[in-house]
Amino acid sequence: MKKIVIALSVLALLTSCVSKKKYSDLEAKNKETQDLLNSATVKLNSCLEDKAGLTATVAGLKEHNQTLINTSKDMTVLTTKGAENIEKALESIKEKDLKISRMQDALTKKDSVTLAVVTSLKSAVGISDPDIEINVEKGVVFISIADKLLFKSGSYEVTDKAKGVLAKVAKVVNDKPDFECMVEGHTDSVPYIGNGVLLDNWDLSVKRSTSIIRVLTNQLGVKPEQLIAAGRSSYVPLVANDTAENRARNRRTRIVVLPKIDQFYEMIEKEMKKQQQ
Repeated sequence: MKKIVIALSVLALLTSCVSKKKYSDLEAKNKETQDLLNSATVKLNSCLEDKAGLTATVAGLKEHNQTLINTSKDMTVLTTKGAENIEKALESIKEKDLKISRMQDALTKKDSVTLAVVTSLKSAVGISDPDIEINVEKGVVFISIADKLLFKSGSYEVTDKAKGVLAKVAKVVNDKPDFECMVEGHTDSVPYIGNGVLLDNWDLSVKRSTSIIRVLTNQLGVKPEQLIAAGRSSYVPLVANDTAENRARNRRTRIVVLPKIDQFYEMIEKEMKKQQQ
C-alpha cells in the first residue's frame, strides 16, 4: 500500500511538471502572438491613416483636375471666340482697305475722267472761248457762259451773237434727248433798278434764264420738257464783287447738264477709248 501511495505521488509530481512547461510554452506563444497582433494593429492603423490621407489627396486631385478641365474648356471657348473676333477684325480691315483702294483709284482717275468729259463736250460744242467754261462736278456737267456773250448790260434780251453760241449748246442737248438741262441765271451784286416788270436781281436772273430757254425751244428745236428755268441772283458768285472785272465774271448764265448716270459713264467710256487710240 505504501508503495502504491509513493508511486501515485511520483506520477502526480511528474504530471504537474509537464503541465507547467506546456503552460509556459503556451504563454510564450500567446505573448508572441499578442505582440504580433499589436504590431499588426499598429501597422493597420498606420495603413488606415495613410489610406485616409491618400483618399483626401485623391479627392483633392480630382477636384483640382476638374477645375483644370473646366478652366481648359473656358480657355477653349475664349480662344475660339478670340479667334473668331480676330478673323472678323481682319475681314473688316480687308474690306476697309479695299474701299480705300477703290477710293484712291477713283481719285487717281478723277482728273483724267473729268478731262475726257470736258474734251468730249467741247468737241461737240466746238467752242474755244475764254468766256465759256465747261467742267464736271460729281457727275454733273456745267457750261458757264459770260453774260457779255448773251445780253446787253441790265437787259434780258438775247443778243444775235448769243444765238450762235446757244445753237452749239442746243446741238449737245438735242444729241442727248434723255438729258435734262437747267438754265441758271446769275447776276452781280449791284442792285437792279426795277422798271415795273422786273423788281430786282432775282427777277433779272430768272428772266434771263427764261429768255435763253425760249431761244433754245422756239428757235433751236430743244424739247421744252428737257429744260428747267432757274435764277440765283447774286448769291452764288465766282469771285468777290469788289471790282468791275470780278462783277463781269459773276454775271453769267450756267447751263447744268444732268445726264442719267449710265449715259454719263457711257460718254466717259467713249471718250476714254478715243484717248487711248
